[in-house]
Amino acid sequence: MIKKIDKRLRATLFRARLAEAMRLRQSNQSALARSIGVDRSTVSQLLKEETGRLPNAQVVGECASALGVSADWLLGLTDRPETAADILANTLSLTEAPRALVDEQIFAWHKEAAGYKIRHVPAALPDMLKTRAMLEWEYEPHLGRSTDQAIGASEDRMAWMRAAQSDYEIALPLYEIESFARGEGYYRGLPATIRRAQLDHLITVTTQLYPSLRLYLFDARRVYSAPVTILGPLLAVLYIGRNYMVFRDRERVQAMTLHFDSLVREASITARALPDHLRGLRDGTVG
Repeated sequence: MIKKIDKRLRATLFRARLAEAMRLRQSNQSALARSIGVDRSTVSQLLKEETGRLPNAQVVGECASALGVSADWLLGLTDRPETAADILANTLSLTEAPRALVDEQIFAWHKEAAGYKIRHVPAALPDMLKTRAMLEWEYEPHLGRSTDQAIGASEDRMAWMRAAQSDYEIALPLYEIESFARGEGYYRGLPATIRRAQLDHLITVTTQLYPSLRLYLFDARRVYSAPVTILGPLLAVLYIGRNYMVFRDRERVQAMTLHFDSLVREASITARALPDHLRGLRDGTVG
């Protein structure tokens, strides 16, 4: 709700903010006058304390555009000086998502959120919990001869992520782990020996790192989620294939946090029950 203030007080606020914007832009009356197409005397009048009237909308808009601030901020209608376009750019952005293990951007986000709870819905099995054999099978078609080098570089980063003082909650569709165990769909052609070893690794890691690492399985027939990572209260990242869609505004980060928490509440297999479920899948794995 916009606070209603007296016209003269708004005019005073306009003068103060116009002067502040000029100072930050290292502009002067002559430069601003040229930018907005008026005489220098007009700008001088805008800044005079005895002037109790606001300029017309055209002049306010031109001043805002020339100084890179919003007209609403000059008029005291908001406390944020950025334009709407700048606000959107700062709160929503697209970042390239290379086909890699732990790329530079993901690692930077995890370092930024160190100490906060990290909630994650991966696109497939989470990379940070995969065996080396699983990583080689999955990434060799994309990375070729550099696969071994990429895995070696990523292992240090994944070790750092696991050791960071952040709680990890991971929610995975139930069908994903079951398709993996059976070698179906995306995992068709993956040898049973690799699948069994991967399931053993998941059992070991989720048991040893619990409760700082909690992995839940949800039924996608009941609830759905796109791949998303929520890094504390700082940002939320949607994975859309070739790009990450990054949100930094509190309202959207909170909305995605609530969405993730609903996946946990609806989980068919809880973090405590997960190791037993994985043992059953491993014992039923066939070549």
